[in-house]
Amino acid sequence: MNAKSKSRWNIGTEVLMILLALLFLAPFYFLLANSLKSFGEILSNAASWPHEFMWSNYSKAWKLARFGEAFRNSVIVTVISVVLISLFSAMAAYRMVRADTKFNKILLLLFVAAMVVPFQTIMIPILKVVNILGVNNSIPGLLITNLGLSIPMAIFLFHGFIKSVPLEIEEAATVDGCNPITVFFRIVLPLLKPMLMTTIVLNALGIWNDYLLPSLILQAPNLRTIPLATFSFFGQYTKQWDMALPALTIGVAPIVIFYLFMQRYIVEGIAAGSVKG
Repeated sequence: MNAKSKSRWNIGTEVLMILLALLFLAPFYFLLANSLKSFGEILSNAASWPHEFMWSNYSKAWKLARFGEAFRNSVIVTVISVVLISLFSAMAAYRMVRADTKFNKILLLLFVAAMVVPFQTIMIPILKVVNILGVNNSIPGLLITNLGLSIPMAIFLFHGFIKSVPLEIEEAATVDGCNPITVFFRIVLPLLKPMLMTTIVLNALGIWNDYLLPSLILQAPNLRTIPLATFSFFGQYTKQWDMALPALTIGVAPIVIFYLFMQRYIVEGIAAGSVKG
């Protein structure tokens, strides 16, 4: 392929990527534009730019959905779940890699098998377990289920990455007087930063936006997360679009900002895994 053909190919590729980017950004336009319209204007022309910016929609949606409580609950559930998932998964994967026994190999296979089980098939058993433990309709109950559902994937990711960590570094630290706990937290864990950040971002996105699991476990209005609070604007016979769309914008904004800030770590994690794996 000569230089002229390469130039045309690059231009064509860039144009295609721009068109795809606009296609994926279109839902954000509809969300933002319609969140600033009145109910009647949304129904009359959802694709147009607002004729009058209804900034009061946001304050009304915040009050009606009790978004202060919902935001607090979402932050608590997401932060605690992500921290525990990342820490427990890294520790478990490290132990399974360094103690390469038959039991640990079987355990890893069980974790991998758990990844392919559809959530819909285990919803009822999960609810029964939560009821038996006495943590139904509570934040701890949601935290426990988040750990059980998310840890298998995280262990699988960490397991492959830890294999690339040189064992000689740990042996040298042991010779210098470090115990196994110190070796993990001061030597191994910093080396896992790319995969640790990737796990944090992926789980934060999933838990923050999750609707199904919180709807099964949390029934009290004061325990609702942001997806549950937003769904309160959708009734059986009517849908308050002028309130629901501002609520959706408020709920999406924090996690989008978080993702934009952390996306470089995902790229680093994928690149590091591809090179070391």
